[in-house]
Amino acid sequence: MTTTRGGHPSEDHAPELFTHPLPAQTAEARVDGGPAGEEVPHASAPEAAEPRDRKVSAMLLSGMAALGLGVAVGTLPVPYVVESPGPTYNTLGESRGSPVISITGRETYPAKGNLDLTTVYVDGGPNGPVSILDAFSAWLDPAKAVHPVELIYPNGTTKEEAEEQSSVAMTTSQENAVASALNELDIPFGQQLQAADLPEDSASAGKIEAGDILKTINGKDITSLAVVQDELAAGKGAPVSVMVERGGEPVTVDITPKDNGEGRFILGVMLKYLFTFPFDVEISLEKVGGPSAGLMFSLGIIDTVTPGDLTGGKHIAGTGTISPDGLVGPIGGIEQKLQGARSAGATLFLAPAANCGEVVGRIPDGLQVVKVENLAGARDAVERVAGGQDTSGLPTCSSN
Repeated sequence: MTTTRGGHPSEDHAPELFTHPLPAQTAEARVDGGPAGEEVPHASAPEAAEPRDRKVSAMLLSGMAALGLGVAVGTLPVPYVVESPGPTYNTLGESRGSPVISITGRETYPAKGNLDLTTVYVDGGPNGPVSILDAFSAWLDPAKAVHPVELIYPNGTTKEEAEEQSSVAMTTSQENAVASALNELDIPFGQQLQAADLPEDSASAGKIEAGDILKTINGKDITSLAVVQDELAAGKGAPVSVMVERGGEPVTVDITPKDNGEGRFILGVMLKYLFTFPFDVEISLEKVGGPSAGLMFSLGIIDTVTPGDLTGGKHIAGTGTISPDGLVGPIGGIEQKLQGARSAGATLFLAPAANCGEVVGRIPDGLQVVKVENLAGARDAVERVAGGQDTSGLPTCSSN
């Protein structure tokens, strides 16, 4: 999850420069034997004082100019993004006075303990400028990460576009979390695949349209994406017969899938799930977006609709995207999330297996990290911790 916050512009006010002439030199006694105390300038005083005054003033002016230039350069924006540990949210608790997970239409059970989702603050890019000083200080801070903007955001991404993409990803992750939780609990629900978009070079161009609902492939009911993938893999590039629902009417088309360059055959259709759940799940979490809370939402839903405490009162945190069939995917900012979880008091962290390369050597003291590939594995790890069982045998990230 990402928590965006704007940059913090700084005003550079250079202090005003005041120069004061040195006091006039006075004689203790007249050189001509006159009365002491009468001011008689030394003949050499003006010639000695004036160059020194100019030299001191020039040095002060140069120093202040350099300082002002340094401040100005330090506040110049640079094309980098800074990631730092963000807050954690207990999916079993509340946010701003409302439950993070609210369920209606099914019996629920109070749960103790913590199943924390973790977040990352993101400064820079469309969220506001990052200065040279900001980037340099973040580079020196082991809890932060500095990345070129283009690695995080496509060129030209506006703040509004970034927020919209993050919001859509969050909504999708919540729906996938409900579906994966119900699958894990063997609770039936309805799901369909709908064509969202097609690339220009799609194998399905001119045959499948955006909005079509995929119903069958080679006569097999399409109940999940896996059905489509398995049929395409078995055919090894052979044409397939696909029946879609378009405007309420069935339409059958023959499509020859294309090799995606990695030996996998695809229809070339961007798909989204349409779910029909047997009860309502509402997730309330303001100013947090992205897909990475899916795993922790799934575990929170499971704990809420099943008797007892999944965590056994323990403080557990984690991250990872989730698919409707329970696969856990990689996320960004894993190091910052580890730091944020430990700072919040977590003792166990569930990390996506695909992020293990970024986990090794970066685990805070007092935090055990368990590698997870799917929801079932994550649930098993939590239940072992809850039951006080030996967790040393749980899968971990290693450098091997």
